[in-house]
Amino acid sequence: MTIKIFYSGCMKAKKIIFFLLIISTAQYLVAKDRVNIIPGAYQTTDYFPLLKGKTLGVVANQTSIIGNTNLVDSLKSSGFKIKCVFAPEHGFRGEKGAGEKVDNNINQSTGIPIVSLYGNHLRPDAKDLAGIDIIIFDIQDVGVRFYTYISTLQYVMEACAEHNVRLIILDRPNPNSFYIDGPVLDKKYSSFVGMQPVPVVYGMTIGEYAGMLNGEGWLRKKGKCNLKVIKIRDYFHIYKYQLPVAPSPNLPDMDAVYLYPSICLFEGTSVSLGRGTTKPFRLIGFPDTTTEGISFTPKSIPGVAMNPPYQDTLCRGLDLSGEGKKMAIEMSIQLKWLIQMYSVYPEKGKFFNNFFDKLAGTDQLRQQIIENKSEIEIKKSWQAGIDRFLQIRKKYLLYFDYQ
Repeated sequence: MTIKIFYSGCMKAKKIIFFLLIISTAQYLVAKDRVNIIPGAYQTTDYFPLLKGKTLGVVANQTSIIGNTNLVDSLKSSGFKIKCVFAPEHGFRGEKGAGEKVDNNINQSTGIPIVSLYGNHLRPDAKDLAGIDIIIFDIQDVGVRFYTYISTLQYVMEACAEHNVRLIILDRPNPNSFYIDGPVLDKKYSSFVGMQPVPVVYGMTIGEYAGMLNGEGWLRKKGKCNLKVIKIRDYFHIYKYQLPVAPSPNLPDMDAVYLYPSICLFEGTSVSLGRGTTKPFRLIGFPDTTTEGISFTPKSIPGVAMNPPYQDTLCRGLDLSGEGKKMAIEMSIQLKWLIQMYSVYPEKGKFFNNFFDKLAGTDQLRQQIIENKSEIEIKKSWQAGIDRFLQIRKKYLLYFDYQ
């Protein structure tokens, strides 16, 4: 028994030392800009041969780049036949604000039809896929359950499974992949902003997530998609990847990307999260002259925030600029701002709206805030669900992870 305990302790110590070395090395490399991470799209020798003689559909947006060139333009100039481009929320060029309609149109530079996968047409249908041999999926995700690109991914996978179309994912790093946190979604609250039982921050690339959808039988009718993932080269989950292109209009920089998992919950409340300002997902507040803090006035901004909450109305609250970088160090969702805003909101019964439980993936978080539970108590209630998810997640990881 003594030997076993000693051995176990040694192994645990070795794991801790190895983990600390990995963290220190990764942080050094990120700080020195020496991490040569190569997304899947850049590795054309790995997937161009698979496309010869095939008719393609491409799920893409402004983040689908090889260098400074959009993937669609690269494929077109390389002589591949593209039937259509499928555009997610925010559109092919990322010019639509949250919730704005994305219309079918024509890509002006290539003449290729663009089919919207947002609004009333979320899943490609038989007409869309007619004549297509392969769909290429290349979109930069941010690793948060309510960011809708993983919902678009699921619908595309289901369509491919049902219509016998192969799917190739050009994987990209997840900028929030270095931690896992938040309540696991209860399937009763499934929606386009959360379809599967995963935490708010789930720590997987979009290629890994696709493998999980396939492997866990989470696609419609338990379908199986013919899936190929072009992996990222030289990537660990611990790396804090700096996005070269803003993934959507209201996530303009890494500070907003890191704050997003915590601040987007305010979409389900009567608090503005800064849409219609120069600091979306960094300003929070509401129109109450008795609240201390900074002031801001949301404006309607085409392509960024059309008719934002409290448009043209003075709000007071907090400026969280710089807090995102702290969150990246602490590696956890922050509930303190949600708890604080609820505590000072004058009409408690009107603080939450019907969208909150869908974002949280459960009604428990709302009840815990109302019951004045502490952040520590609330996070403790998440742990059992996170532990179960980790057992599922580890089966589908393609890159080194410390969990």
